Amino acid sequence: MAALSVWFWNERFWLPHNVTWADLADPAPGVEYPKARHLLSALPLALGIFAVRILFERFIASPCAFLLHIHAASVHWRATPNTVLEKVFTSITKCPDSRHLVGLSKQLDWDVRKVQRWFRHRRNQDKPSILTKFCESMWRLTFYLCIFTYGICFLWQCPWMWDTHHCWYNYPYQVLTPGLYHYYVTELGFYWSLVFSQFTDIKRKDFPIMFIHHLATVSLISFSYANNMLRVGSLVMCVHDASDFLLEAAKLANYTKYQRLCDFLFVLFAVVFFITRLVIYPLWILNTTLFESWEIIGPYPSWWLFNSLLLVLQVLHVIWSYLIAGIAYKALVRGKVSRDDRSDVESSSEEEADTNGTNDRGVKMAFSPKVENGTNGTNGYAVTTITWPQQIRSSSSHW
Repeated sequence: MAALSVWFWNERFWLPHNVTWADLADPAPGVEYPKARHLLSALPLALGIFAVRILFERFIASPCAFLLHIHAASVHWRATPNTVLEKVFTSITKCPDSRHLVGLSKQLDWDVRKVQRWFRHRRNQDKPSILTKFCESMWRLTFYLCIFTYGICFLWQCPWMWDTHHCWYNYPYQVLTPGLYHYYVTELGFYWSLVFSQFTDIKRKDFPIMFIHHLATVSLISFSYANNMLRVGSLVMCVHDASDFLLEAAKLANYTKYQRLCDFLFVLFAVVFFITRLVIYPLWILNTTLFESWEIIGPYPSWWLFNSLLLVLQVLHVIWSYLIAGIAYKALVRGKVSRDDRSDVESSSEEEADTNGTNDRGVKMAFSPKVENGTNGTNGYAVTTITWPQQIRSSSSHW
């Protein structure tokens, strides 16, 4: 393990030329540089955040939901116990196509519509209630808004907020301040809590994507901390936090059936997303990490790694912006923003439509917005709806 640690934390990779880890020892009593061991405090903090979330959802979010007439609805129709269909549901597919439906109807001597209905009812048994989703979104809204407010207040007093050259002056000999430490460790603790809570949260179709996203975020925050890139890292986190709380607010408006407010908040989220991810991020963040840092400290191996990851993030910003723009346009021109497609209860008309061309609604929603004319699969009435692609949930990629 010691040899592996020495290999992993190779100074020639992580640090600029002619700098060693010994050079980053504490310069004076009470003054220190960031060290990898500081990140261990994020683990108990993550457990604390998770505990606060449970209390928040129970004693704050739930009462707010009841005041807004949101209650935990029970499943009206439960699937009749059937060993054959349950085995198909758990081990093969939860959304059988027409070929599977015909085969199962012959095997069980059931009508195709009866088999179809069984799978719909079985899926709906696992769907979370609107109350559960409301509490989750309210917690995320609260955290995102608080951490963004803290980040703005902290960075407002920092010189690198106004002149990004300060991100690289005297690098890597930049002293760790308490405010910067708390900002970083709190963000890291929150994403560790998401890694833990994802196994108990609402199960959505993008579970693997979001799990990888959370692990990548944790890794990049950790590496940038250990490499003392906290100044530019704090700017990256603040830019990304700017739009997250607006998306959660739009979800809350949707759950409470304030559709006009939902549409307004989603469009506002889209505008802030475009400004922060397509203007501020490339012109402010990438400019300093690629060009200003090159002039002041020069490139080194980990410099290439971090800048490559930041450029990949910019490509994702462009993709997400395209998806969001399509949804915002349809929300303004054609109809309304519908509920989160990944976990809502299905209606019978939606189920029947699904069997006429695709075998999994999650697959056909994965990479493009979809407009449905007619019956809304979320609530069963006739409107023009716009469903949100699952990638938008992961639009808050950080370091």
